[in-house]
Amino acid sequence: MSELKVAVVILNFNGRKHLETYLPSVLNYSENQTIVIADNASTDESIDFLKKYYPQIRIIQNTENHGFAKGYNDALEHLKGEFDAYLLLNSDVEVTENWLAPLIRTFEDEKIVAVQPKILSYLQKENFEHAGACGGHIDSNYFPFCRGRIFDHLEQDLQQYNHPQQVTWTSGAAMLIRSKAFHDADGFDADFFAHMEEIDLCLRLQRKGFQLVCNPESVVYHLGGGTLAYNSPNKIYLNFRNNLFMLVKNHQGLLFPKLFFRMTLDGIAAVKFLTEGNFLFTWKVFLAHLALYRNFGKMYRKRLDLKTDKTTFFKYNGSILWAYFIQKNKTYSSLNQRKFK
Repeated sequence: MSELKVAVVILNFNGRKHLETYLPSVLNYSENQTIVIADNASTDESIDFLKKYYPQIRIIQNTENHGFAKGYNDALEHLKGEFDAYLLLNSDVEVTENWLAPLIRTFEDEKIVAVQPKILSYLQKENFEHAGACGGHIDSNYFPFCRGRIFDHLEQDLQQYNHPQQVTWTSGAAMLIRSKAFHDADGFDADFFAHMEEIDLCLRLQRKGFQLVCNPESVVYHLGGGTLAYNSPNKIYLNFRNNLFMLVKNHQGLLFPKLFFRMTLDGIAAVKFLTEGNFLFTWKVFLAHLALYRNFGKMYRKRLDLKTDKTTFFKYNGSILWAYFIQKNKTYSSLNQRKFK
C-alpha cells in the first residue's frame, strides 16, 4: 500500500448502536491506518463503549453538537499536520476487504483532491445507496443526483458503473480527501450544519483547479438515514436551504436570474408536496426560503470571497428535472453524456 498517511475519521453523535454494528468492519479492513472517532458531544454510552471495547481507537470529543459540518471541522483541527489525507466515514457504513487501497492509489494523480468508493445499500446490497451511489453530480440548476441514483430512483448495481470517473462531488458518507486541501479551503461551511456541505466544499475545491473522482474498485455499504431519515421534514428543510446557500455562493453566472428560477422550481415542489398531503414538507420549503432571506448577506459575502477562483466546475449542463420527469430518463446512463463537462 502507498505510504500515504491516512486517518479514518468517523463522526459520531449518540451512535453507540451504529458503532457496535459497523466499527468491526472498519477495524478489520483498514490495514493499520489510524482510526479516529470524532464524538459530537454524545449523551448516550458511545464514549464508555469505545473505551471499554476499543481502547486502541483515538477519540476526539467535541464540546457541543455543531452538526456534520462544524463537527468535522473542529475534530480535524486536532489532526492537522499529522496526516496526508482523511477518510471521512459515516458511522453507519460497513466497509469491505481492500476498500482503502484503490482510493489511496487514486491520489497518485496529484490533480485529484478527493475520491469516494462505490456506495451500495446496506439493506439491499444489490442496489446503489442514495447518499453518493457511484459519484455525485449537479445539474445547471444545482439539483444534485448520482451515477446510480436520480432523485429517489435507485439503480441496481449491475457493474454498469465499474470504471473510475470524474464527478462533481464525492459523498460525505465515505470520502478520502487530502488534508492540506481540506484545511486550505477552511473545511466545510459550518453554516450548512448538515447536508450538502460536501457538495459545497467540492465545488470550492474544483474552483481551485482540483478534480474529484469515484473509484468503484472500492465498495462500501451504507445504511443511510442514520441521523435523519430520508423522509424527515428536517432533512427536507436542510436540503432545500443548503442547496440555495450553495447556489448563491458558487454560481459563476448571473446570480439573480438563476436564483429566481431555482426558487420558482422550489415553489412548484412545495405545491406538489401540498397536493400529496405533505403539508409539513411544504412548510419546510417555505422556512428554507425564509432562511435564505435571513442569511443572504452572509452568503453573498462568501460569494464575493470566492470570486478570485475563476476555474469552472464539472457538472451536467442540462436540467435533470427535464431529463427525469419529461424525457423519462430514470438512470444516469440514459442521460446525454455530452452534457457532462
